Amino acid sequence: MTATPAKAPEPATPPAPGPGPTSRPAKTPHGHRRLLTRRDRITLGLMAGVPTILHVTLVWLTALASIALAFTTWDGIGFDSIKWVGLDNFRELFTNNPQFWPAVEHNVIWFVVLILLPTPFGLFLAVQLDKKIRFSRVYQTAFFLPVVMSLAVIGFVWQLIYNPDTGLINSLIGANKPGHYIDWIGDPDLNLWAVLVAASWRHTGYMMILYLAGLKGVDPALREASALDGAGEWQTFKNVIFPTLRPTNTVVLVVTIIEALRAFDLVFVFNKGAQGTELLSILVTNNIIGESSRIGYGSAIAVVLLVISLAVIIPYLIATFRKERRA
Repeated sequence: MTATPAKAPEPATPPAPGPGPTSRPAKTPHGHRRLLTRRDRITLGLMAGVPTILHVTLVWLTALASIALAFTTWDGIGFDSIKWVGLDNFRELFTNNPQFWPAVEHNVIWFVVLILLPTPFGLFLAVQLDKKIRFSRVYQTAFFLPVVMSLAVIGFVWQLIYNPDTGLINSLIGANKPGHYIDWIGDPDLNLWAVLVAASWRHTGYMMILYLAGLKGVDPALREASALDGAGEWQTFKNVIFPTLRPTNTVVLVVTIIEALRAFDLVFVFNKGAQGTELLSILVTNNIIGESSRIGYGSAIAVVLLVISLAVIIPYLIATFRKERRA
């Protein structure tokens, strides 16, 4: 039998020239899209730009203008009447204004009263509400309601309470009869304290909320450990809880100082800051928009108020930033 010779393998046919199989474009991973369209940029620019422009115009430029006007005299009619007087406004303010130092004293009294009366009472209410008693939400709403209300509305309410004829207080103590009236608003020896009672009523709710927020951040393990050591409720609060409220106490102190410096609405509603209720904010208003229109002099008082505020706020901000860097 004759063997059939094996056929040699045919060479592979080279692929025809031309484009290969169409490859699908790689899909863009989910979430990777164009960042911002032109419309988005315009929208974000308006959202960020308009508030920034308003803030710079109404806050920073106004503050800088007030500082500049403090060294001038101006009646508010035409910019041509602005005259540079240097430190004359401050010299007159510190030496020749009989209302300035009483106003400073009243602002200090305002701060002392707020820090000594409504602040501890607000802490007391916060501690009680933190025990999760029944109807705690109702109590929180009732005590916080004055904070939500406008100070002008609070002033009108307390005016009715202090009314010599039909007011609640005079009716309760029998001082609403002729010859026995107690003028809580018109008497220079009483009106400041009467306004402070209304301010304390509102400030108590403010302090309650701040301290209640601080108490919610206290670690429950600290309370349990104190209870296991046999400490009573007062000892636990004094030695364990209150030291942990140090950041809250700092915020409370700064807020109270600011509240004392910016006090205006209540006093203006009561008697426009006259007859024993002078405040720095009232002096600023009376000189700038009053009949005298001494805008330069009123700006000098505003600068003094600004310096006092910055002396309190700047150390607080420095301490806060240092804590954030350490953290």
